[in-house]
Amino acid sequence: MHPSRHRLILLAATTAATVVAGTLGAVVASAAAVGCRVDYQITNQWQGGFGANVTVTNLGDPVNGWAVTWAYAAGQQVTQAWNAAVTQSGAQVTARNVDHNVAIATNGSASFGFNGSWTGSNPVPSSFALNGTTCTGAPPTDEPTTPPPTDEPTTPPPTTPPPTSAGVLQMEKLDRGLISVRSGGGNLVSWRLLGTETSGVAFNLYRGSTRVNASPITGATNYLDSGAAAGSAYTVRAVVGGAEQAASVPALQFGAGYLDVPLQVPAGGSTPSGESYTYSASDASVGDLNGDGTYEIVLKWEPSNAKDNSQSGYTGNVYVDAYTLTGTRLWRVDLGRNIRAGAHYTQFQVYDYDGDGRAEVAMKTADGTRSGTGQLIGSSSADYRNSSGYVLSGPEYLTMFNGQTGAIASTVTYDPPRGTVSSWGDSYGNRVDRFLAGTAYLDGQRPSLVMARGYYTRAVIAAWDFRDGTLRKRWTFDSNSSGNGAAAGQGNHQLSVADVDADGRQEIVYGAATIDDNGRLLHSTGNGHGDAMHVGDLDPGRAGLEVFKVDEDGSKPSSYFADARTGQVLWSTPASGDNGRGVSADIWAGSPGAESWSSAVAGLANTRGQNVGRKPSSANFLAWWDADPVRELLDGTKIDKYGTGGETRLLDGSGVASNNGTKSTPALSGDILGDWREEVLWRTTDSRALRIYSTPTPTSTRIYTLMHDPQYRVAIAWQNTAYNQPPHPGFFIGNGMGTPPTPDIHLR
Repeated sequence: MHPSRHRLILLAATTAATVVAGTLGAVVASAAAVGCRVDYQITNQWQGGFGANVTVTNLGDPVNGWAVTWAYAAGQQVTQAWNAAVTQSGAQVTARNVDHNVAIATNGSASFGFNGSWTGSNPVPSSFALNGTTCTGAPPTDEPTTPPPTDEPTTPPPTTPPPTSAGVLQMEKLDRGLISVRSGGGNLVSWRLLGTETSGVAFNLYRGSTRVNASPITGATNYLDSGAAAGSAYTVRAVVGGAEQAASVPALQFGAGYLDVPLQVPAGGSTPSGESYTYSASDASVGDLNGDGTYEIVLKWEPSNAKDNSQSGYTGNVYVDAYTLTGTRLWRVDLGRNIRAGAHYTQFQVYDYDGDGRAEVAMKTADGTRSGTGQLIGSSSADYRNSSGYVLSGPEYLTMFNGQTGAIASTVTYDPPRGTVSSWGDSYGNRVDRFLAGTAYLDGQRPSLVMARGYYTRAVIAAWDFRDGTLRKRWTFDSNSSGNGAAAGQGNHQLSVADVDADGRQEIVYGAATIDDNGRLLHSTGNGHGDAMHVGDLDPGRAGLEVFKVDEDGSKPSSYFADARTGQVLWSTPASGDNGRGVSADIWAGSPGAESWSSAVAGLANTRGQNVGRKPSSANFLAWWDADPVRELLDGTKIDKYGTGGETRLLDGSGVASNNGTKSTPALSGDILGDWREEVLWRTTDSRALRIYSTPTPTSTRIYTLMHDPQYRVAIAWQNTAYNQPPHPGFFIGNGMGTPPTPDIHLR
């Protein structure tokens, strides 16, 4: 379904919520549209009064002059408004634009707020109208569906090497990502150095209209503005050839060391067996959805009855939302009853696949999936759940969604297909639905989508290109095919993507097996399935990249360190059963390169496998957080600095929670704002916000944004896959590091 060019029709709204006396917190109604969307949020409430914010987003032709109307069902009255002229006659309310927001461009939005009064109850309006067109609160009954094509077009693998000219890889054209973090009695202001600015660029920082640096900043892209007032406004300007460039957008304020991004929690429900469930914010990713150079957040909502594949039972629907960093919800996708909820079922990818400067969002879909604009995939009445809650029949789709609107861009039949359930290792539905996903530069120029199924026994990986609005198959790798048998049973609960053979094209590191960019098996160690894996320049003293992986096969090494290009095992540790956790990174300056450790092995190993000291108290995630390039330990809701005698606490997240049960992972960690150090995103304990933490510590190390390193950037895309793992760049960052290599990229 495509937006009408001459009308704005609201297609869907959430069930109206009711706020009764004594109930606090944000209550939200949201209406998604072909041409627009209206979000109504009760932000706070007190006895007899409440505050609300309303955002209208135009997804159709530009609007010059607007009016949003609705009716109150319980006698509420608007008492004071801002950013709109609000009038009320009885139950009918009209909000009209003011001078500064009269025009709403395509994909633009306007927001306004008000205070109101209520008695007895405060239900959210169930419908809205924009410029005289009333929303129905539900999609039309004759809506078209979007069945996938029966035969997907294919894209043959490249037959010639990629171009050797500078800047061959397509990457995001990001802004400065300027942030101000309160640090003691001042503000630490930091910003991005782009991957195309590895030399010849300096900066001037302004507090208001006052330049705070005496001479242009040529070192690290951060500045501690000592003594500055909290909440001071900052901009930064690049200086190129002595000439000052245009000012950046104003800095985001991290007044207490963090920024809260408000969320709209989906309403809970009940299963066919009568079990009630609620929702919590789960894994997140980022992408520039509208092409303005700023990241937006894509977030998965997990119901409280989400299941591991080994567990029977019904689950609630999975929702995927998109938010701006200021908390405006752009859209919500409802995956429907035929997508089961759990860490292994929905792996979503956020990336600019077609090179238009705006990121898309891809995920597995099914009959009953509804897009962010209300479009339906397949049949709304189809229900393929069996009595154990598994979905083992019915069509499976892969959908690329428009990142700006949540509309369907392309839907195809999901590959790898389900086929016979028992062919994946069991007959009840555990192993058949073990999905992985990633993004890779398979042609050395533009990103491809990678979707996979199976890793305990059979493993199948499909690569897709999204070009000219259409998903096209690039290749499919199947461990059942001739010559590929060494990949069977070698997959992990996650994958990694890296250019392991230095040919300019990335490979899929699928646990113990690696698939070349052309869809052929590159090598396999044969050490089997495991729960954690790290790929990067872990040993800068030798050429190329390395892999550190833990295993769960009691007859195989419990962990090993291997050459990523050849699969040659450089050292390993003795078998010891299921080794559930393992990490590799330079966390201690006392030995060169990365240190590696795991749950089942005592001590901390250097790059030669020698024990060099005390094992860290956690084996989970990582973050570059303090002033030096040695990495820190991220676990649960805390960040620690490793020391030979114990850890030093650097951050205790306040009022936040980690995800994925005992895995205790953040919603996302990565270099999404400011300088090259990493931010950490956790959900608040009530899931009403994502809380973004950023370091308050100055650094003298100058590195371009890690999001312009191709390996690191695609690692952020696959981080939400199954058992989340931290990202690694394609070059070494740590004690004694050299100058980072200039990335071979161009910006779109």
